[in-house]
Amino acid sequence: MDKILIIGASGGIGSALAAGFEAGGASVDRLSRSADGLDVTDAASVSTHLDGRRGYSRVVVATGALEIDGAAPEKTIKGLRAQAMLDQYALNAVGPALVLSHAAGLLRRDAPSVVAVLSARVGSIGDNRIGGWIGYRSAKAAANQVVRTAAIELARTHKQAAVVALHPGTVATAFTEKYLGRHPSVSPSEAARNLISVMDDLGPAQSGGFYDYSGAEVPW
Repeated sequence: MDKILIIGASGGIGSALAAGFEAGGASVDRLSRSADGLDVTDAASVSTHLDGRRGYSRVVVATGALEIDGAAPEKTIKGLRAQAMLDQYALNAVGPALVLSHAAGLLRRDAPSVVAVLSARVGSIGDNRIGGWIGYRSAKAAANQVVRTAAIELARTHKQAAVVALHPGTVATAFTEKYLGRHPSVSPSEAARNLISVMDDLGPAQSGGFYDYSGAEVPW
């Protein structure tokens, strides 16, 4: 039986991923701030919750936020506030980095494994055509670099591992409800099915990459 760890399991996508893996027969460990007190921005909290955990074939980091402390995404760079940008980095970049710093201990070495960090297409530098959302975009771009670096390092000890950034698409959750607008969206359960399917097809050759919900590569 596969053993799965979901970080951020109380959120819309995280909870749907946990349910999807369980429906496929996996054993799922769920961690979140609301249920377990895990603060991914605090190194001591991350260590307390992750130290001693072993043998996972999947680790998914589904934490993150578009708005923090009521700070909406900036429409232009003129609206940038330093604290809001720092808050974005803490949650959306430092958080995944702290989890990934434990990846070598979390993953099994005797079989294929995947670490997936939920990113966003707006974190793509090459795909940025309209500007705006400076803090969130920059934090996700930083998270993508963390994933790429972690993948290179983890490959030295875990030859069968894939460490990737995944774009789930626009998912109808409390996270996005104010920003859906005219953008087509999918339910959390559909997003989870798509992401699980992508993860099932990943191997070491894809490690360090950035992929969307269909498995297509997203430009950095």
